[in-house]
Amino acid sequence: MIDAIDKAAGLSPSDALYQARRFRPEFVEGAELCRVSVLTPDDDQGLATHLRVALALRMAILNADEKLVDQYKAQLAALNPSPELLDLAEGANDLPQPLRAIARHADFVTLTPADAVVADITRLEEAGLNNGQIVALSELIAFVNFETRVITGLRLMGLA
Repeated sequence: MIDAIDKAAGLSPSDALYQARRFRPEFVEGAELCRVSVLTPDDDQGLATHLRVALALRMAILNADEKLVDQYKAQLAALNPSPELLDLAEGANDLPQPLRAIARHADFVTLTPADAVVADITRLEEAGLNNGQIVALSELIAFVNFETRVITGLRLMGLA
């Protein structure tokens, strides 16, 4: 099975890196299950799939990963997003709350995670997010940034 990480890294079943990933199938399966659970969870905590995919696209753009951007653009297009979510995905900051706070937080943690402090969570609460939504948002941000780094590493290994 080719997963989203394989696709974005440009791997195919005939590649040595593709085969090497399968030495630890639990990691391949785990990453794919995690992707599904943060983008399309059974309980979305009030953060709908189209918002989650728009945020994933925004983070892929911030990470300058063209293949991941293309994957998330296709997923978002299939969901027929509102113009507001398209703006969010493309990096707009002039958004209504709570989208403005969500976008700011996703950008901040993606670009400068070491600078995150408790006040950043407080801003999300002040924008109206509850604990479940903050946890779900954190999981999404963590996964997309993890995914980006794994894909980048696989591409670099392919150059060796």
